[in-house]
Amino acid sequence: MVITYSSNEIKKIKIKNFKLLESLSGEKKSIKNFFSDRATVIMFICNHCPYVKHINPELVRLTNDYIPKGISFLAINSNDIEKYPEDSPENMKKISHKLGYIFPYFFDEKQEVAKYYGAQCTPEFFIFNGIGDLYYHGQLDNSRPNNEIPVTGYDVRNILNSLLEYDDGVKKIYPIKKPSYGCNIKWKK
Repeated sequence: MVITYSSNEIKKIKIKNFKLLESLSGEKKSIKNFFSDRATVIMFICNHCPYVKHINPELVRLTNDYIPKGISFLAINSNDIEKYPEDSPENMKKISHKLGYIFPYFFDEKQEVAKYYGAQCTPEFFIFNGIGDLYYHGQLDNSRPNNEIPVTGYDVRNILNSLLEYDDGVKKIYPIKKPSYGCNIKWKK
């Protein structure tokens, strides 16, 4: 199912800077330093979610394919680490090394980034064009653990290829929303 946002919703969803802990360096960094003037993909992921584990090899392929084309990728973990210690920044760093993530993996301790974007689950993708307008919000593809559909990144790849058709990284359309499916973000009480 594909949904387009209304014009009122579009005004609310723009790429926004936050200062978050980047797990590899252990330092707080402004995420805007990782935005691209071609397109920026913000991925809400975590370590423990079986849906994220299922797509991890494709995340590595996807980023290796599109970062050289000028697309930036940022991963954000917004889970409550008291209840889910596997998602701690220390474990995020270990996962980044183990899987070969070539993108920054940020920890959203206050859960403010997930709330701002309206993220609900992991994995969930937000793609912004070169001027920071939301272009896509949704799933990587139709694959799920045990549904026997191969993980290809079809939906995200299709959107990124569409954005790359424009020299300036800007295509004005009503953004596409294709619901993602995974583990709920583990909110703090």
